[in-house]
Amino acid sequence: MDYYKQIFKRKSFHIFKNTDTLTDSEIQGLKDFIKTVKPLNPEIKTEICIVPESETTCKRGGQYCILFYSETKGEYLRNIGYIGEQIDLYLASQNIGALWFGIGKLQNMQINGLDFVIMISIAKMPEDKFRKDMFQSKRKPLSEIWSGDTLGVAEIVRFAPSACNTQPWIVENAGNNLMVCRFKKFGKRGIMPADKVRYYNKIDMGIFLFMLETCLEYENYTYERTLFADTTDDSIEQTLVAKYTYSSK
Repeated sequence: MDYYKQIFKRKSFHIFKNTDTLTDSEIQGLKDFIKTVKPLNPEIKTEICIVPESETTCKRGGQYCILFYSETKGEYLRNIGYIGEQIDLYLASQNIGALWFGIGKLQNMQINGLDFVIMISIAKMPEDKFRKDMFQSKRKPLSEIWSGDTLGVAEIVRFAPSACNTQPWIVENAGNNLMVCRFKKFGKRGIMPADKVRYYNKIDMGIFLFMLETCLEYENYTYERTLFADTTDDSIEQTLVAKYTYSSK
């Protein structure tokens, strides 16, 4: 699976129109792929289900929703983001449109003792509906999210998806270490409910970490990853979540 290539193609479909029908073989292919995804923390139990969108409160024109369940321990939100972004990029490779839908509800908010976390609504889309020029997408200036040598990585990883496009990350490159922080500017939350900002931004950080690793590997860097617990509340603007000690192959 060439994740890097799909970064340039994927987009968030806020509503699905003129969709095609996902075939049984495409759904089976998705289920088979889901079995191969790697977690950020394999000690956190997760489960992923695929149900018709009609069985959820998501009404965006999708055919199915991918439901993510998890133990609610440790950095489970970051773990779900890391897993989910692998699926997101796989979907783009199959011309399946995706929408991370955070406010959705469903009848079974628990399954096998695991709690519902988030869903992705999906629909088969014509290939010409995906991104043609990722660099036209609205993102923060590079200077706001990255300091130090960009490694040819920052220019691409800045296009990682995030809830309401909040882009809650800052990276400092110093001494062959990338210090990755979750960042929340005081008083700014966009359209998200105040009590949900940290919840979704923690998922966003998992998405970002997978995208960062994909870009590092593409640029032929090896790295050692150190993860840190994200326990700070909204009184802290910047929280260290990971350190990547890197070197060129």
